[in-house]
Amino acid sequence: MIPSFSLRHVTAGFTAVVVGYSSAIVIVIDLARKAGANDDMIISWLLALGLGMGVSCIIFSWLTKMPVVTAWSTPGAAFLIGNVGDYTLAESIGAFVVCALLSLATAQSTLLLNAIKRIPSSISSALLAGILLPICLAVFIDVGNHPFIVFLYLAAYILGSLFFARYLMLMLLALSIVVSYSLQGTIDIHFTPPIPVWVTPTFSLSATIGLAIPLFIITTLSQNLPGIAIHHAHGYTPQHKPILSGIALIQLVLAPFGGFTFNLAAITAALCMGKDADPDKNQRYKAAIMAGCGYLLMGALASLVVVLFVAMPVVVVHLLAGLALLATLKTSLAQSLRDEQHRHAALVTFLCTASGFTFLTISSAVWGLLLGLILLFVERRQK
Repeated sequence: MIPSFSLRHVTAGFTAVVVGYSSAIVIVIDLARKAGANDDMIISWLLALGLGMGVSCIIFSWLTKMPVVTAWSTPGAAFLIGNVGDYTLAESIGAFVVCALLSLATAQSTLLLNAIKRIPSSISSALLAGILLPICLAVFIDVGNHPFIVFLYLAAYILGSLFFARYLMLMLLALSIVVSYSLQGTIDIHFTPPIPVWVTPTFSLSATIGLAIPLFIITTLSQNLPGIAIHHAHGYTPQHKPILSGIALIQLVLAPFGGFTFNLAAITAALCMGKDADPDKNQRYKAAIMAGCGYLLMGALASLVVVLFVAMPVVVVHLLAGLALLATLKTSLAQSLRDEQHRHAALVTFLCTASGFTFLTISSAVWGLLLGLILLFVERRQK
């Protein structure tokens, strides 16, 4: 039986899509560029992401009759931006495959999932804050060359935060298109059907340690666990094992086409779980299904999305990405320093991760997490 959908379902579902895309699409495109993808490959990445999120939202929401909204990992993408340049595109794709296998294994093992849950939130928040800091600092690096543009964005961000915070990123996205057009003179807008581009994965120990494992940990801690918490907070208790397993399998299939990661959504999921989506709690899954339809639509329009965002000058990319992640950085910093007993270890994790170095082919994020956990263990032993 085909369910009937109301305007509330459509509005809530498509709002979740708009919020998700407007706040992070520029980060994903920047990631694809730095990984070595050409324009056709970038289109393939967006097609794979739209397809994976769309199918998972629709299938799991339909089967569970609960709102299950998925997303790409924005913190994971932020981490990858600073590290994929050290590897070939094929190695990066291989790391995405390994990350999917790790996620699948974790979904099957309660022991592994519980072990990850035991990592203090202060340490995981410090890790995320360290990853985001360089991207947010980039908001101000172009002040010398483009002071007016930086001022314009900061003014828009402040005013938007005061008067229409819910649509702030959508407004900044529209501003970016206007600014890009004024700087470039013209934008050749055209649409071509997206075509998936296969990249044969190459597997290496360095990419596994430097990319796959940190991406897996970041996605699990900053996306899947909060996603589970969002479900529980709204009174939904789906069986997360088959959902997380299915999401990992989707990533495994789509990784060679650019589906770098898929996970449970948190913020966008909440848009489909509140009373605005439907007064009847049992009918809100329909909003998540509409979100899935929206993701499929965005995947089909991948070539148009790429045309708009590839035309953006570097200064615009810096501003849009940095401002989009500012709220997440604020929350992560506050959470990392909340527990006084963990502050020292969290600070070391944050500083080490933010430094951005690579040693023995291992990124600063991995070293930061290890150092923070070691310091926390040593300090607990001294008490």
